[in-house]
Amino acid sequence: MKKYVLSFMCVAIIFSGCSNMSKTGKGTLIGSGAGAAIGAGLGAIIGKDGKGAAIGAAIGTAVGAGAGAVIGKKMDKKAEELAALENAQIETVEDQNGLQAIKVTFNSGILFDTNKSDLKAASKSELNEFANKMSDMQDTDITIYGHTDNTGSDAVNERLSQQRADAVASYLKTCGIASSRLTTEGKSYTEPVASNDTVEGRAQNRRVEIYITANEQMIQKAENGTLE
Repeated sequence: MKKYVLSFMCVAIIFSGCSNMSKTGKGTLIGSGAGAAIGAGLGAIIGKDGKGAAIGAAIGTAVGAGAGAVIGKKMDKKAEELAALENAQIETVEDQNGLQAIKVTFNSGILFDTNKSDLKAASKSELNEFANKMSDMQDTDITIYGHTDNTGSDAVNERLSQQRADAVASYLKTCGIASSRLTTEGKSYTEPVASNDTVEGRAQNRRVEIYITANEQMIQKAENGTLE
């Protein structure tokens, strides 16, 4: 029952806007241990007020509870490993197949300067470590969302948020992540996690979110009992 409550807490964190996004130091892990609850139909819609794109590729068929639990345990273990990342927040969430997934948010928008899409050296080091930790989990998809604050025009922010997501994806490719696993999207300033009326709030809104979801191969392995 405790694990089930944790899963609900995780979804609540997403819908409330992740108000503690500004934590620094060692990565923060939220909602770990919820794997056994996956398949409960909590829903996995991201975005402000629950509106946004569903994460994970829809497979068209229901995934059994047993397979969901196996995937959940694997995601739990990986989330714990990713929590060692500096200046990152790690959350266990749920994808549109009802399976456990992982959300990684780097503080201060992966450390982009205002109006810039060039990764700083510290960000590259962090992304390299992220890629290394994901090297043993090839049967996952990685979706990257770029976000900005509300400074500037809609057109500028739409372009900048996409460029930031693309910059992260491009660097992850150089770190060995296959391009076939990567999807990017710019969200502009439509999904703030803090007030854009303050310098601190705008810094939190300039961020990149990375979602790790099970692909069809992982799901098939979980269904036939070969997922390690």
